Amino acid sequence: MVLELDSMDFHDMTLTWINGGITSMDGGAMFGPVPKPLWSKKYPVNEKNQIELPTDAILIQYQGKNYLIDAGVGRGKLTEKQIRNYGVREETQAEESLAQLGITTNDIDMVLMTHMHFDHAGGLTQLIKDKYVSTFPNAIIYVNNVEWNEIRHPNIRSKSTYWKENWEVIQDQVRTFDDHITVVPGIELFHTGGHSKGHSIVKLTQQRETLLHMADIMPTHAHQNPLWVLGFDDYPMDSIAAKQHWMKEAVETNAKFIFYHDAFYRMIQWDTTGKNVISSLKRTKLPYINWSPENETIDRGSLKG
Repeated sequence: MVLELDSMDFHDMTLTWINGGITSMDGGAMFGPVPKPLWSKKYPVNEKNQIELPTDAILIQYQGKNYLIDAGVGRGKLTEKQIRNYGVREETQAEESLAQLGITTNDIDMVLMTHMHFDHAGGLTQLIKDKYVSTFPNAIIYVNNVEWNEIRHPNIRSKSTYWKENWEVIQDQVRTFDDHITVVPGIELFHTGGHSKGHSIVKLTQQRETLLHMADIMPTHAHQNPLWVLGFDDYPMDSIAAKQHWMKEAVETNAKFIFYHDAFYRMIQWDTTGKNVISSLKRTKLPYINWSPENETIDRGSLKG
């Protein structure tokens, strides 16, 4: 089966979105304090009040190295209850996606983790013969130091999404950082907090142009407004502050945004007013939850492993 993989060139970098799975989360939880009549105009919802959220890791091929932003929801690790509760339509197909590019999971040099929630870190490990093993055994895995401490010692709230199956077997591969790290010139991670205590974003720079991956403080294009924070955010005021800071920088640098969760856009750039899209890359794959010609929502498909 040939997978639909979207790619874009960013000067000397090539970005390709890996098929990392699809979840369908509660729209009210994903837009927190924002009333449904407002957010549903910007992002479609199904009859179960779920919005479609792909979990597509972003492969960056640069200077002969393979970098991966996050790892997808994983495959063969979720219970039937979890699949139902998280609206999982598809699971991660990392091996198949990478094979279409002529590489394997062994060829991933570094994984840049924005945070370690299950829908981002599930693909770091896989279950083989009743034993969890690293999906990317040769990779250095970058995780913020606060996040790494939190995942190993979760609190009463965070323990529902920090699962030992996703981190125990990759401990020796992890390298932590504090406020900021330059992985290589042109690829940086910045700690923001907000969504989780150790949440980070990724900044890509080439020839004075910038791509920003805001991860889950701006999971979709509909979360552009700094005040539109998630009900899942542990520290929403930190999310707001981080979005204000990085949106300001984006205007000053004419930055473009790339997404892990957006069901419609891989990349988007707004003008200085923030109201008009001046550049974009749309997701090729037809969403399960989409707008009908009558402006109503339709829901397609079911779980595909």
